Amino acid sequence: MKKVVVLGMGLCVALAFSSCKSSESAYKKAYEKAKQQELAEAATSEAPAETVAPVAPVTPAPTTPAPVTTAPVREEKVELVSGDGLKAYSVVCGSFGIKANADGLKGQMDGEGYNAKVVYNAEKNMYRVIVASYDTHEEASAARDAFKAKYPDRKDFQGAWLLYAK
Repeated sequence: MKKVVVLGMGLCVALAFSSCKSSESAYKKAYEKAKQQELAEAATSEAPAETVAPVAPVTPAPTTPAPVTTAPVREEKVELVSGDGLKAYSVVCGSFGIKANADGLKGQMDGEGYNAKVVYNAEKNMYRVIVASYDTHEEASAARDAFKAKYPDRKDFQGAWLLYAK
């Protein structure tokens, strides 16, 4: 009886292995099919690119920021502490609660070639460092933009703003 059971099991195993059509797995077949589709898509997408005429390289136009004439202006009542001649519109590059800090930035700006001034706003108890002062809003706005462009890496100078002295 044991012989018959072992012989039956052997026959089942032999039938199981002989019923497979190929030794490749279904996953391998699916992978190969996907690979063929991918190659076919790449070939069709490359074909139109070869028939297109070459285009001359485009050189980008130099980008210079347009002067903003509608720059916001803060109106403050200020008094001149150091420096000379304050006009209606000014470019402020720094604001400090301590006069010594404002004087330090003024000295630095004087060293950079500016005729810096320090003004005091009594209402806000702030010292403002001014790098340039103008009669018109347009001139001050252009100067502020030029100042920001001169110091692109200084985040504190990127916050420069316009002051209208009352």
